[in-house]
Amino acid sequence: MALQIEIEVYLSFLGLRSVSTDCGTLRTVYIRVSLDWRLCCGFNNVEGTNSPTSVLLCTEVNTSEIGILIEAKMWKVVAEECFLQNANYWNTALVTTFSVVLSLMVYKAWRISTSKKGEVPGKLRLPYLGETLAFLSATNSTKGCYEFVRKRRQWYGKWFKTRLFGKIHIYIPSPEGAKTVLTNDFIKFNKGYVKSMGDAVGKKSLLTVPHESHRRIRRLLSDPFSISSLSKFVQKLDKMLLERLKSVEEKGGSFVVLDFCMKVTFDAMCDMLISVTDTKLLQDIEQKCNDVSNMMLSFPAMIPGSRYYKGMKARKQLMQIFSKMITRRRSGMEYGDDFLQAMLQRDSLPEDEKLSDEEIMDNLLTLIIAGQSTTAAAMMWSVKFLDGNGHAQERLREEQLSLTRSKPEGALLTMEDLNSMTYGLKVVKETLRMSNVLLWFPRVVIENCVIEGFELKKGWHVNVDATQIHYDPLFYKDPLEFDPSRFDEMQKPYTFIPFGSGVRTCLGINMAKVTMLVFLHRLTCSYRWKVDDMDPSLEKRAHIPRLRSGCPITLIPVKDVEGM
Repeated sequence: MALQIEIEVYLSFLGLRSVSTDCGTLRTVYIRVSLDWRLCCGFNNVEGTNSPTSVLLCTEVNTSEIGILIEAKMWKVVAEECFLQNANYWNTALVTTFSVVLSLMVYKAWRISTSKKGEVPGKLRLPYLGETLAFLSATNSTKGCYEFVRKRRQWYGKWFKTRLFGKIHIYIPSPEGAKTVLTNDFIKFNKGYVKSMGDAVGKKSLLTVPHESHRRIRRLLSDPFSISSLSKFVQKLDKMLLERLKSVEEKGGSFVVLDFCMKVTFDAMCDMLISVTDTKLLQDIEQKCNDVSNMMLSFPAMIPGSRYYKGMKARKQLMQIFSKMITRRRSGMEYGDDFLQAMLQRDSLPEDEKLSDEEIMDNLLTLIIAGQSTTAAAMMWSVKFLDGNGHAQERLREEQLSLTRSKPEGALLTMEDLNSMTYGLKVVKETLRMSNVLLWFPRVVIENCVIEGFELKKGWHVNVDATQIHYDPLFYKDPLEFDPSRFDEMQKPYTFIPFGSGVRTCLGINMAKVTMLVFLHRLTCSYRWKVDDMDPSLEKRAHIPRLRSGCPITLIPVKDVEGM
């Protein structure tokens, strides 16, 4: 025998107003709480004293039509016999106690005081959880995680607050706010990644280390990005692209741009950093790096099978691979003309002139992932945007062909050649503005301050919203249109920040630009192309905006077009 209860609980700001019950077969218990919100709690298929019971919480906010779905597991507290012996008493007592306690907790957490002067609008929701599930839901959609930001900006305005992974986050939408934050790094603000991102790159990564270590590590990591190192990199990359595009052409000319660029940038970074060219080892490192990259916007819990669990396991294995490389280099078994060798040659120098093994390994992983994923995504978007603007594509092709005609046949590109690509650089800038491969720049407030009249408290996280700034019509006319010529004029300060600004400006800013320029040169000089899938859907669970299709295209050799 079982029992069915349907209970309607209405609450006001003063507490419980009325309770109604209807007994029947016990399969589900629903609690509906109505204030400005409604809470539905269902206990399904209660059987046995120790059986796990599914609990479904669905919270709906009437004013903004927000829905949050939470699914958890709990053990049945009251034995089935208790329900059978005195159904009305036990269920009414259970529901009343549960609803009163829950209503107080939820009311306190959901209360909004945005009318106060200086307070950022928005809702923090439940303690710790906040809007984490809504954020993860957006991340898991084909609209991308920025859809979470876009919706809240519609509800609350350009400035808004939220709670993610237990921390209060403020999204800063203006150049003035960006300037205040980015020019006060280590003074009023520090880097503040969500836990899963910090765990992915490691505590000794340039992205996560505190102020006292940051300057030293950044200075020592700068060697691969010097002009002389970039010159060597450009030559190797140019040769690699020539060979691989030719191979694609010979196989029919159809390929997925994102996959192609991910492979090219990964191989180029590994060659420059650790001199790895062995196919099997490259594949192993690449797969593990992908697992680490995929964990960056996941829930930070070591649950077997989860993205976070897989990423942390892959990270541990990568550290073992790098550690073995370091051991072989120090023993003289291996040598490479690369970043790793340059770091190890500093072993005999004072502590402030060298990196520890942990610092080397964490930053190797950081440089590989950052150098591959962001740059490859930007390369993919450049192809997509140029396909939608024939005039820009032809103007770029004319500039690149003019450069080719001025060089000996078969000559590789040089840094001087890249510096002469004035329109090409504008294409790169416009691609970075529209693609926003770095959606926002996270910081933590380390000293109470006020920005544009809003009070920011110590410990809060602030996100400089580059995407909002880059799409603001106040700074960019027709911001949704791909128009490289808009960079004919200088942009206002802090309205173009694809690489951040200040002391934490992205270390690989020049490498990303030269990689895109070399790619666009080889692509436009030799080919036109047709995009085979126009679906605008974004890849799920990616921390960088990327097309779900990867932008598949078919190459058409320029000589074939001219012969038509």
